[in-house]
Amino acid sequence: MQSFPKDFQSELTRLLLWRRDVRRFRTDPVDEALLIECLDAFLLAPSVGLSEPWRVVRVESDTARNAAYENFKSANADALTGYGSEKAQTYAGLKLSGMSDAPVQLAIYCDEATDKGSGLGAKTMPEMRRYSVVGAINLFWLTTRARGLGVGWVSILDPEQLNKDLNVPDDWSLVAYLCVGWPEDVSKTPELEQLGWEDRRKQLPIQRR
Repeated sequence: MQSFPKDFQSELTRLLLWRRDVRRFRTDPVDEALLIECLDAFLLAPSVGLSEPWRVVRVESDTARNAAYENFKSANADALTGYGSEKAQTYAGLKLSGMSDAPVQLAIYCDEATDKGSGLGAKTMPEMRRYSVVGAINLFWLTTRARGLGVGWVSILDPEQLNKDLNVPDDWSLVAYLCVGWPEDVSKTPELEQLGWEDRRKQLPIQRR
């Protein structure tokens, strides 16, 4: 297999360092051609049995966006009650969603009933379809970052309610709600680390058997 030159390897590492979860977006629109160019990264992603189970829903109408945002606010309020006083105070100060500003919002689903791939590799581990969707999202994320865009993954949501609000098929399971746009600022350090919520590991723990 072809190896890439050292300069490319260094640039790839730099891309990984600067790929951050973005919550603070400018409201400037994203050019449609640029967005499609980034979304085409899904077409390059690996998937179990070549099932390509990802389903992308562009959340564009005011009705759909408002429903998703209200969903987040309700789930976020519930999450806050699960922390003690000191951690709750820190949690309350975190910006955990860019939904109020991000010009592009995508709900990414896994089609659990897809016939594509004929079930190869998913009969014993059906969750592999969802893992495939996550892998595709990661390629999309790196592609957007390489072009100066940012992505924020909103996980504080009630999936069942969102599915109803977006009127998706019953066989689809929510994997990610993504906010996409031009970041207000960029940093190599995760915002949660900057604000003292948690630290990133400096070394990967590896077990041996």
